[in-house]
Amino acid sequence: MHVVVTGASSGIGEAIAREYLARGESVTLVARRKEHLEKIAAAGEGRTHIVTADLADPDAAWTWLDEAENVLGPIDVLVNNAGIQIVKRAIETEWAAAERLLRLDLHVPLRLTTLALRRMIPRGSGTIVDVASMAALAPTPGMYFYNAAKGGLAAASEGLRAEVKQHGIHVVTVYPGPVTSELEAAGRAAYEDHAAARNAPTGTPEVLARMIANAVAKKRPRVVYPRMYGIARHFPNATRWALDAFTPPLKS
Repeated sequence: MHVVVTGASSGIGEAIAREYLARGESVTLVARRKEHLEKIAAAGEGRTHIVTADLADPDAAWTWLDEAENVLGPIDVLVNNAGIQIVKRAIETEWAAAERLLRLDLHVPLRLTTLALRRMIPRGSGTIVDVASMAALAPTPGMYFYNAAKGGLAAASEGLRAEVKQHGIHVVTVYPGPVTSELEAAGRAAYEDHAAARNAPTGTPEVLARMIANAVAKKRPRVVYPRMYGIARHFPNATRWALDAFTPPLKS
């Protein structure tokens, strides 16, 4: 099986790549930091392909998909994981930074999905994995643009599932809550210290990666992790109230 993972150099993306390599699968690793990708690829010698690319670049080429298939065969699983986060007041966010986030977190996965589907549908098989966020179910104050991007990705992902099922394609939508990573640490640091934030259940990339791989294998529609955050899907109004009431203020 050939798995493509974007944002594979660290955090959740790295964990997903390592999980699939440990399962004996072939993996194309896509990210900007080549040296990080090379270290991860060492775990699967002969079963990896490295793509060094800045997917947020509006002039980025997409020929690397052809190159990946030439090296490792048809893409069986596309994991749309690459993303950035801005935790800042909306009016204090530079527009160039906001546009970059919207490109990488929303436009890029939509573009990659359409390109992958054109390859998967004729074969009648394949899986799209969209790593959204709990922010799609429970938008968090201080994440104006991130909420918009992840909400859009999740909605597109959930709607796509029924559309492509008839073609033998499966879609997994992933809703990570706090998961230990550089991204999570930077986001948490942007808020004032508060007991509610300090005590929020936090997961690990390794456990999430295993859940994602299992969801792909068992054709489950979505993954919510840590599991307790699944309550947000069933009680959105209560979750909205809790976030508004207990999210710490952003630091000045």
